Amino acid sequence: QVQLVESGGGLVQPGGSLRLSCVASEPTYATLGWFRQAPGKEREFVAVISWSTILSYYADSVKGRFAISRDNAKSTVYLQMNSLKLEDTAVYYCAADTKIGRTTVDLSDYNLWGQGTRVSVSS
Repeated sequence: QVQLVESGGGLVQPGGSLRLSCVASEPTYATLGWFRQAPGKEREFVAVISWSTILSYYADSVKGRFAISRDNAKSTVYLQMNSLKLEDTAVYYCAADTKIGRTTVDLSDYNLWGQGTRVSVSS
């Protein structure tokens, strides 16, 4: 079973940037996504990208600030986060939807999850 390991979280000031990485333990054709869970809130969709990289979707709250990308040769998906806001504070999870042929934003469709990396935006 593919395992996902995230890295790159940390503490950053508002307006700053971070890049998250998620490495899969083996090459995968899965759609990969980033989701986040803020304290006291439900986990929510952030961004997803298809294996081909042709399709990518973003939550309205991060559009124009975040960019998802993937390097299939490295089995890695990235989330570049710019212009970070206080409300971006959350644990960010990488996830994989191993059902080939769809690119979904519904987190219930994602069957593989990483352990999460914490992002704290604070002045």
